[in-house]
Amino acid sequence: MDDAPIYIDNHATTRVDPRVLEAILPYLTEAYGNAGSVNHRFGADAKQAVDRSREIVSAAIGAKPQEIVFTSGATESNNLAILGVAEANARHGGHMVSVVTEHPSVLEPLEKLGQRGLDVTLLPVCPACDDFAGRVLLQRVSEAIRDDTLLVSVMMANNEIGVIQPIQEIGEICRQCGVLLHTDATQAVGRLPVDVDELLVDLLSFSGHKMYGPKGIGGLYVRRRAPRAKVKAIQFGGGQERGLRSGTLNVPGIVGLATAIELCLEEMPAEQGRLRDLRDLLHHELVSAVPDITLNGPAFASHLRLANNLNLCFPRIDGETLLLSARNVAASSGSACASAKPEPSHVLRNLGLSEDAARSSVRFGLGRFNTEEDVTRAAALIINAVKDLRALGPESALCCGGNCPDDSVVQLGGAATKRGS
Repeated sequence: MDDAPIYIDNHATTRVDPRVLEAILPYLTEAYGNAGSVNHRFGADAKQAVDRSREIVSAAIGAKPQEIVFTSGATESNNLAILGVAEANARHGGHMVSVVTEHPSVLEPLEKLGQRGLDVTLLPVCPACDDFAGRVLLQRVSEAIRDDTLLVSVMMANNEIGVIQPIQEIGEICRQCGVLLHTDATQAVGRLPVDVDELLVDLLSFSGHKMYGPKGIGGLYVRRRAPRAKVKAIQFGGGQERGLRSGTLNVPGIVGLATAIELCLEEMPAEQGRLRDLRDLLHHELVSAVPDITLNGPAFASHLRLANNLNLCFPRIDGETLLLSARNVAASSGSACASAKPEPSHVLRNLGLSEDAARSSVRFGLGRFNTEEDVTRAAALIINAVKDLRALGPESALCCGGNCPDDSVVQLGGAATKRGS
């Protein structure tokens, strides 16, 4: 159907795969017991499903089953990792390191810790005019680590510009310094090969709804082998998940998460190549018709950028207005988790884009259920909307213009924010 909506916002969330739904349904309608009620068959069946799913999920990232803590999603996992490490070291004060382009579920817990007196350093990234735009420099990480550093937290793959960080190399630095490394791998698990031992990470967050699983389920890998990651609970109640995450286990969600991650691993090689081709086709179609479009983020290289990610600046057009005009195209003008806030993308601003350029940008996320026809239709709708909007008024938003971000390190400590080298 020519008027059917086209969903290309797969960084925000993904459609549940029918095979995942099929796996979930019995645990909603038949085997609906509480996994903690093991004194009867309903509970025992639920616990067995959880145990089996835990094995699948842990194997998918090279972990042990007892190292997986099921949560409601990556936001909770990020909070547990950051606040839990701080709580485990509450008597010792300390320092944490992260990056200015992290997800709000990392930045806001760090800000809270800064208000409580813990020192936080936020590192800059390579600017928009660089092929490595959005990447953090290893030297910056090394220089930021102090004797009292407790944790370094770096997102594996960015949800807006798709940049892939050098996590293994950062892991080597942290391991040499005896510092824990946490990575928000929400956009990476299911899209990239992930092995916690190869990456040298101690804590890793992920979420089901980014990989064609259900919403409301995710996990946190917590290393229990040497060097062991010490984390304390931040919510309390029933003592589930070895006391790290109290609350009745979401059995259907856990089964769905395991099924989703299993399918992603099976189909990853072919799927990533297919998505890369669709992404490149969309980029080509748009740039051919609107030559002044610019790419936000790193170059199209498999080690630098997610295969399904495209983030573009449309000069002289507001991104939200563009999406409203191309009304059958479901894309995003920024992070879904920040859409309620009026400020332009903090990720794009920290690449050095002006406020106007950031507001003129649109993120496209290709996914499993997109086709070549979807891409060509979406491109045509966006091109027509650009032409119509530009015909309405004068230039009002110019792209980056070579502006580079302030590359100073941000220090959060006490109630104040200061900049230092």
